[in-house]
Amino acid sequence: MARQRAAERTRIRIRKNDLVEVISGRDRGKRGKVLMVLPEKARVLVQGVNFIKRHTRPNPQRNIKGGIAEREAPIHVSNVMIVSPDDDKKTRIGSKVLPDGRRARIGRRGGEVLDK
Repeated sequence: MARQRAAERTRIRIRKNDLVEVISGRDRGKRGKVLMVLPEKARVLVQGVNFIKRHTRPNPQRNIKGGIAEREAPIHVSNVMIVSPDDDKKTRIGSKVLPDGRRARIGRRGGEVLDK
């Protein structure tokens, strides 16, 4: 219960299709695109990172072949950092109100706007 409440409090600033770099764990240094954000668990699914082996039983009714399938598993949001599009280095995320009134994410490294 406490873990679930902690995850609810964590505000995830990373969004789908962001380019991120893994900063800790066995896949440290790998980069990939965010495929899915799971805010209730404070996790993100990153393309090509954190592969797991999934043993599946064949099911002819659903047209599923059996065997061992490899796929990505979610990684905690604290273990990834967004990659700045300007200098291609990882950066922290801040926010800023633009002149037209919109609120946008900015990279703390160079102040570039991350949202299109």
